[in-house]
Amino acid sequence: MRHGWSEAAQKKEVICTKKDSYELVKNPMIQIFGVKGLPIVEDGDNLAKLICDAAQRQRTPIQEGDILVITHVVVSRAEGNVVNLDSVVPSDFARDFAQRFDKDPALIETILRESRSIVRMGDGKLITETKHGFICANAGVDQSNVPEERNVALLPENPDRSAQRIRREIGRLMGKEVAVIISDTHGRPLREGEINVAIGVAGIRPIRDRRGEKDLFGRVLRVKQTAIADELCSAAELVVGQASEGIPVAIIRGYPYPKSEEAKATELTRPREKDLFI
Repeated sequence: MRHGWSEAAQKKEVICTKKDSYELVKNPMIQIFGVKGLPIVEDGDNLAKLICDAAQRQRTPIQEGDILVITHVVVSRAEGNVVNLDSVVPSDFARDFAQRFDKDPALIETILRESRSIVRMGDGKLITETKHGFICANAGVDQSNVPEERNVALLPENPDRSAQRIRREIGRLMGKEVAVIISDTHGRPLREGEINVAIGVAGIRPIRDRRGEKDLFGRVLRVKQTAIADELCSAAELVVGQASEGIPVAIIRGYPYPKSEEAKATELTRPREKDLFI
């Protein structure tokens, strides 16, 4: 898939030189590359190096200002955050819930252990608040793209820290400053289908605040905070494989993202007192 900023804009390294401004960018385009050829990622692997090597092999080497979107499952596998369900002893609640809805009691127990609270439950579905503060189905516990039938991948223990670690290692290996986003697939209230969203960020502000800017007719924007980290994850999913494609990483090139060394993905989480869906 190809969309890209102009080469002139890339050479000038237009990376948000003004506060959340597009003024210096002309002919807005971006490029998105799926990174193919990664091996099956295992506990202890240097994921950053695997990504850099695979990008080199397919002749799309990582460049200054790239944004890497990485699915959480490969991050969790590299960090050993995988659970074998045969090792899990279900609680009475997990057994009862699983029996009523024909579920695996060990899986239900794993979901409960990864949850801070249950937000909604019904018809065999669990919407929970994870230990990180994310609200999603099944606490983000993932059965897909994990080797061995009884293994499941949990969310990374600290997705922001994981993103920072990968970003630093890419900088060391390639000498390039990049942004890293770790993604997960979430549903949305009152919308069918799922999209990819950011659960960990490094080097990029997850929200672009455009309040105070003016529209085409001079009106001042008062409600305009764009969740760019989520949008980048959803764009990356168009080339990232969720099934058998074996493409867990995408490189986004040319987007003038707002830089940050302190930003966290939890900035995207709306406080409960402001959420009308809970």
